[in-house]
Amino acid sequence: MTDNARAALLMMSAMAAFTLNDTFMKLLSGQMPLFQILFLRGIGAILGFAIIARVMGGLSLRLARGDRLLVLLRTVGEIGAAYFFVTALFNMPLANVNAIMQALPLTVTLAAALFLKERVGWRRLTAILIGFMGVLLIVRPGPDGLNTYALLALASVACVTLRDLSTRRLPVRVPSLTIALAGAVGVTAFAGVGSIWEEWARPEARDWTYLAGSSVFVVAGYILSVGAMRGGDLGFVAPFRYMGLLWALVLGFAVFGEWPDPVTMLGAGLIVGTGLFTLYRERARRP
Repeated sequence: MTDNARAALLMMSAMAAFTLNDTFMKLLSGQMPLFQILFLRGIGAILGFAIIARVMGGLSLRLARGDRLLVLLRTVGEIGAAYFFVTALFNMPLANVNAIMQALPLTVTLAAALFLKERVGWRRLTAILIGFMGVLLIVRPGPDGLNTYALLALASVACVTLRDLSTRRLPVRVPSLTIALAGAVGVTAFAGVGSIWEEWARPEARDWTYLAGSSVFVVAGYILSVGAMRGGDLGFVAPFRYMGLLWALVLGFAVFGEWPDPVTMLGAGLIVGTGLFTLYRERARRP
């Protein structure tokens, strides 16, 4: 198996793991308060990363001042992304939320052009514009205005964009495990503070199963995605992120009986199509 084929398989597995995590989280909605769920899942994720660090190594807490600031900025993006995404997930169909998240390649490309001065030609700018039209088809206003939870999903996209830009600026000397652990600790600490003002519910045996499954799959998703991005060509591997939408459609229908309406599917198709074109142009312009 070539490096690119192996990386593609890892990325598809990572998208499956992340979507399974989302499914377990959605199953917990209504059983416990939001911050309690995030806090308990975070404890499980931290334990998972700690075990991996113990077995495999690769964890370093000695970072240069500039690296610490970038890790902190990335953690802030991780916190915002977790809160906004899970809030939207608890109140929207699984596939709809994941469809909005497919705008990430477009937002990262645009933000890199605006803030990192990366060159973006008119073709990719046109693709970004069409992709955002797809987002509007999903977040379309109803009789009472825009869907608040769809806007929260868009806020999550903005936070993940901040996270990814910060990650791009981090030098290779900063271990991936350190970055992932910092994000998990930040989200857990944020949820712990937020849970002070919530009345905790006593989890049932089923809830503990869902929490354990969510923790396992979110850790697996991070590890698999890091292996994918470091093991193959970016332009080849990145499009396999869109498998997340397919997993969301399958699990949303199988577990919750949800299926997006035709307009939402059209919007998702526009986002995925323009995202693939953007990645193609990114690869084509490089020597």
